Amino acid sequence: MWDTICSSVRKTGRCVVAHEATRFSGFGAEILSVVQEECFWDLEAPIQRVTGWTLPTHMPSNGSTFPGQARVATALKAVMELA
Repeated sequence: MWDTICSSVRKTGRCVVAHEATRFSGFGAEILSVVQEECFWDLEAPIQRVTGWTLPTHMPSNGSTFPGQARVATALKAVMELA
C-alpha cells in the first residue's frame, strides 16, 4: 500500500487525504505522516487533509460525518493552486 501511495505522490508532487474519521488521531494522519517522511522533497504543495467533523458523541443531522464533495473540492483546488 505505501509503495503505491508514495509512487503516486512522487509522480504528481501532490497529496490529498480524505476520510470519514475525525481529524484528530484519524487514519489519515498516519497516511500523511508516511507521505511527509518518504516524499518530502517530491511534494510541490502542502498535503491537504479532508476529514469528518470532530463531534463529541453524536452524528450531524444528515447522519454522515463524511467530508462531502465541497470540502474535498476545496482541498483539491488548494493543492493545485501552487502549481
